Amino acid sequence: MTTYALVDCNAFYCSCERDSQPALKRVPVVVLSNNDGCVIARSADAKELGIPMGAPYYQVRDQLASLGIAVRSSNYVLYADMSHRVMSVLASMVPTIEVYSIDEAFCDLTGIQEDLTEFGTAIRQRLLQWVGIPVGVGIGSTKTLAKLANWAAKKWPATGGVVDLRDPLRQQRLLKLAPATTVWGVGRRLGVRLAAMNIHTAWDLAQCDPAILRMTFGVTVERTGRELNGQSCLDMHQAPPAKKAICTSKMFGYRLSELEPIREAMATYVTRAAEKLRSQASLCGGLQVSLQTQRHDPGQPIVADAESCILAYPTDDTRDLIARALSALERIFKPGVAYSKCAVMLFDLSQRGELTSDLFAPAMRDGSDRLMGVIDRINKREGAGTLRFARVPVTPKWGMRSEMRSRCYTTRWDELIQIGS
Repeated sequence: MTTYALVDCNAFYCSCERDSQPALKRVPVVVLSNNDGCVIARSADAKELGIPMGAPYYQVRDQLASLGIAVRSSNYVLYADMSHRVMSVLASMVPTIEVYSIDEAFCDLTGIQEDLTEFGTAIRQRLLQWVGIPVGVGIGSTKTLAKLANWAAKKWPATGGVVDLRDPLRQQRLLKLAPATTVWGVGRRLGVRLAAMNIHTAWDLAQCDPAILRMTFGVTVERTGRELNGQSCLDMHQAPPAKKAICTSKMFGYRLSELEPIREAMATYVTRAAEKLRSQASLCGGLQVSLQTQRHDPGQPIVADAESCILAYPTDDTRDLIARALSALERIFKPGVAYSKCAVMLFDLSQRGELTSDLFAPAMRDGSDRLMGVIDRINKREGAGTLRFARVPVTPKWGMRSEMRSRCYTTRWDELIQIGS
């Protein structure tokens, strides 16, 4: 029988902050979104103190201070490195893993002979000892059951952080206890629709006729119902499918009304999008750039403009993409408007070798593949931004606000933890 495990890090962003700063292990912690906008991660003790997810920071700043809750800006470089360490340890312990997100992965445990509860405990102990990140482990005969088991492992500490749902009686008990909205893929809106059909628990969903689920909600919910009954419908995917479009967008650290810093931001975002494009061995046939103001800024006009352009030939050359993006940017820029955000989206993506070249269309620059490959390899080895295009600043003034960002303890020599007397 096929057996899956879902390994999910506990409050991952907060756990990363605590691992590098031991003093934080004794206090509640929250992490803020880009530009220190809102709360996007909370440690368990911060949740118990009533800090809501998604709360705007300016609204809860005083409450956080009065409760003694430590606040940190997002540090995605640190989180990405810690995620890589977690996944590397998992890959060394199980035959196959599927990285589902930055803080969770499915593991194929089929064929492992030892007691799986003990094996799950060994995974938890090794990740805590080697990486410093606490995790929960859910085990089941399908991915959906493994996900539900992981929810139970985190909800009830008496489980020791590991729940094995392969036993039919234990599986039935949990399905009857778990609300339908805790099932993988069932959100609040779908939960309301299910409740209207008297489906309130995971058990109710599992007992519903698959034909009715398919007719009412579609094939995805039908598969969920089948998976809750132990019928595996979702296989392991060791590599994510290539994206059909790539978008890079961030808010500026402050409003920009001059063209030059917006050019810098656009070139920076295009560079990042091009790196993502090459990482999946794709070529881009078109791009769209957009500019917008803050929608909730009283007294300021709401402006949101965009322009698309089709490229002369599919390419992954950052130089060509920057040139076309900046040309389009100049056409939509309006002097005197205080912009808060720009974005670039690459579309009409194709894999290398899929398209037949047009004899009458312009060809890609000679040596483009080699040049982009060299840049990517150097930046991967020496650190992002080691080689950059002149339009991309080292420390942009318009960059995101991150006044409470911790150091990149694991990736930068100049930010290593220092121990002194």
